[in-house]
Amino acid sequence: MAIYDTEEEQIEQFKRWWSVNQTAIIVGVITAIVIVSGANFWQRYQQDKHTQASQAFQELLDNAAKNNLDAVEKIAEKLNKEYATSAYAQFASLELAKIKVQKGDLEAAKAILDNQIKTSDSDEIKHLARLRLIELDIATKQYEQGLQLISAVDPAKSEGFAANYDELQGDIYVALDRLDEARSAYQSAIRTGQATPLIQFKLDDIAAPAFPATPAK
Repeated sequence: MAIYDTEEEQIEQFKRWWSVNQTAIIVGVITAIVIVSGANFWQRYQQDKHTQASQAFQELLDNAAKNNLDAVEKIAEKLNKEYATSAYAQFASLELAKIKVQKGDLEAAKAILDNQIKTSDSDEIKHLARLRLIELDIATKQYEQGLQLISAVDPAKSEGFAANYDELQGDIYVALDRLDEARSAYQSAIRTGQATPLIQFKLDDIAAPAFPATPAK
């Protein structure tokens, strides 16, 4: 009977414990269910958004390949409005800037690129936007603005893009007829090991003239 009495006491003790703690336990269980369900819902929601953004971006690329400029512009604006924080929206902005250039709206293109430089959380996007903005500055003969953009680049964070910046700097110096500085910039680009053959051609075009030998007297 001792065992039975002990079991009875344990049951009674459990009943008392349950009476005191049941509300907290039930609330805890419900909270856990809500948290897990909410997390699963959020993951599905984010995945759905990612899929939709990916599909929209693919549609943008398809229309760009067909040179459907109005369609590309519309999709890019949709991506920026509905999926602003996604990488797809940032790449779409670069494409939108390109469309603006093709339509002759250079100021709108510059504004889009400048916004990406200031707001993008991707260093790659920032570099691509900055390089394209410098190209537009060269096209519109705003050379000093282009040089300012280049000088603002942190060399420690420009790995993979250093040759591009050096080349554009060389192009600006050529336009300003500062050929010694242009040669230095092109040579710097070549030293990175990432330069294209075009840079060597540019350097050859502005090679310092050889001084003629002094005629013998």
